[in-house]
Amino acid sequence: MKKIALMFWPEEGNVDETGEKIAARFGENEIIKLSIIHTTKEILKEYDNWIVGGSTVGSHVWEDADDSNKWHGFFKMLDEIDTTGKVVAFYGLGDQILYPHHFVDGLGVFQEEFEKRNIKIVGQWSAEGYNFSDSEGISNGYFFGLALDQDQQRELSDERIDRWLEIIKKEFN
Repeated sequence: MKKIALMFWPEEGNVDETGEKIAARFGENEIIKLSIIHTTKEILKEYDNWIVGGSTVGSHVWEDADDSNKWHGFFKMLDEIDTTGKVVAFYGLGDQILYPHHFVDGLGVFQEEFEKRNIKIVGQWSAEGYNFSDSEGISNGYFFGLALDQDQQRELSDERIDRWLEIIKKEFN
């Protein structure tokens, strides 16, 4: 399997913790895990398989073009490299009880941003077993990536990660 770059934001929370769990399921030389603020164009060029993780944030944050949203700088960096042959899978975290109308909306932003750069997206995940009312991260009953709720369904996360990795590992080969 080609080496994987696991890139995430924000640091020091459930997204970071989930990145650790995912990275631990690979060999030491198969994956690197780093925050998007430590990601460089050289890393993006070197690794053909990417796992990108984020949390649900309000739409006002995504629309804000200033530097308060670290993702804007990351997406601009994607425009500065050749993305031919790159493959990406997403994981997103949210709380389906406290934010049922915006559960893992960030997956929708990822889908849009990577799709418009013609990067192959893999790892769609069934919405079965979740309880929310709306999400921008879903289409036709499938999330655009792995959806996790560390607040309300933490006990299901490890099994979901394992099943999702089975799916994306096939696509990463």
